[in-house]
Amino acid sequence: MKIRIGYGLGTQTMAGGPAAFAHLVDELERLRFDSLWLSERVTGAAPDPVVGLAFAAGRTQRLKLGTSVLVLPGRNPALLAKELASLDVLSHGRLLPAFGLGVADGAEQQAFGVERGERAAWFDESLDVMRRLWSGEPVDHQGERFEYKQLTIQPRPHQRPLDVWLGGRAPSELRRIGRLADGWLPSFITPDEAAAGMTVIQTTAAQHGRSIDPEHFGALVPYSRGAMPERFVAAIAARRPGLDPAEILPVGLPAVRAILGRFVERGFSKFVLVPVGEPPDWTAELEAVAAEVLSLQ
Repeated sequence: MKIRIGYGLGTQTMAGGPAAFAHLVDELERLRFDSLWLSERVTGAAPDPVVGLAFAAGRTQRLKLGTSVLVLPGRNPALLAKELASLDVLSHGRLLPAFGLGVADGAEQQAFGVERGERAAWFDESLDVMRRLWSGEPVDHQGERFEYKQLTIQPRPHQRPLDVWLGGRAPSELRRIGRLADGWLPSFITPDEAAAGMTVIQTTAAQHGRSIDPEHFGALVPYSRGAMPERFVAAIAARRPGLDPAEILPVGLPAVRAILGRFVERGFSKFVLVPVGEPPDWTAELEAVAAEVLSLQ
């Protein structure tokens, strides 16, 4: 099992601005982190994931480029398929697309123009269309939201097939992953919960005549170097009442390494570390993280 450790930015950060973001990308490449993951939040300070990853692709040669996650409901699947295929080609096959339904937030839902109850059906239709377009074959499709006749896109992705990762941990989300995804990248989840979720996903996949590569199970792991910020303690208490926050948000780099080890013991091998606060010195931060955890790779 190949352990791979990437690094991500939350939805409220620009990594200090253009110069700092460029420096962050360069340091991730230099230190040999596996990947950079950018999150989508229209109302947050983070850059658009596709734009930010295109910027990163132009500065790097080996760093993989992940979306954590890109919202599908509210987007035109043909145009998004073209956009992502282009990025995969121009980066020589380094794209790691992960999709989601979107956060339960009124402002975000307003921006995408999709009612909360409509998201799942929109997601399923869009993902099906995108996969078919990436295959290179002309697509005939008549659905609830989109209609295409003999539509093709160019270029096709460099990766064939282009694997699709999904997040989520609710029962319906786990079943969707089993039916549709090539990989799973949940967040705010304990190693034991992740192991149980893997079982549901694998069972559902088998029921649909599918299988998921055992190396395509991972987790997004937020971490704090100092005291856990109160806003995160409150958020975890609201989302996961009764759970010790340290179970999903380790404090200190030794705790980060320990929780990654617990995930690995349960069959998980792909990780994205996300700092809960912006460090004063990105080089010092990334060098410290690399020294603690990259030996797991």
